[in-house]
Amino acid sequence: MSDVTIKTRENGPFLVTGPITLYDHLGNKYDLTGKENVALCRCGHSQKRPFCDGSHKTCAFVAAETVPAPTP
Repeated sequence: MSDVTIKTRENGPFLVTGPITLYDHLGNKYDLTGKENVALCRCGHSQKRPFCDGSHKTCAFVAAETVPAPTP
């Protein structure tokens, strides 16, 4: 089985790499046939939600989370 990786993009979407199954809130499955890379919207302005359409570039979305430093 292949690994799934989720990366955040600074001021952008979640980038999901690997084989995933994605469902909406009603339990309907999105057709991701042949897609190994998916960008999921974080800004809430995409017209293709849950997928990113680049709207974060024009809506002043800011999200620059990083992994916290380990505590001693």
